[in-house]
Amino acid sequence: MVTGIATNRLPARNDAAESAILAAIWRALADVADPELPTVSIVELGIVRDVARVGDEWIVTVTPTYSGCPATRIIESDIRTTLAAIGENVRIVTALAPAWTTDWIAPEGRQKLRDAGIAPPHPVTREGWLDSQPITFARSRPAVRCPNCGSLKTAELARFGSTPCKAQYRCGECLEPFDLFKAH
Repeated sequence: MVTGIATNRLPARNDAAESAILAAIWRALADVADPELPTVSIVELGIVRDVARVGDEWIVTVTPTYSGCPATRIIESDIRTTLAAIGENVRIVTALAPAWTTDWIAPEGRQKLRDAGIAPPHPVTREGWLDSQPITFARSRPAVRCPNCGSLKTAELARFGSTPCKAQYRCGECLEPFDLFKAH
């Protein structure tokens, strides 16, 4: 189970059997890949916000990465299929507020993005951009580290990459193109 992403509320009855089911549900959800980023799970992306028992069904609350995300229906279908395979009655609730933020991506998810050659997003707060790496203020955005060689000598080629949530970049050192998962 990935922690720090969702509330992981325990069922109201809090008996051992329901706690075991809740843990099994989180494990199953952690195996559901994001359709647009298949190396990262929907739990690691922070899309799954909560799992709670209400009556005879489990409510899985999800927040899409953005309201028009074309993968939302596929994610919901994958959740239903996955949880039906472990025999659980599930209802999926979409919560648009608060809006999903890239800050909800778990550290494991950020590393998996890097491993897949996608630069993970910089952390975002209300105060602006934060990161431990040097920041350049060209166009008010921090420098993007190449996921292939680690260089900060990178340039944006296109605001949209292979999906709307990514931008296309190129490294000036290794000359490889790569996607940046846009922060928001």
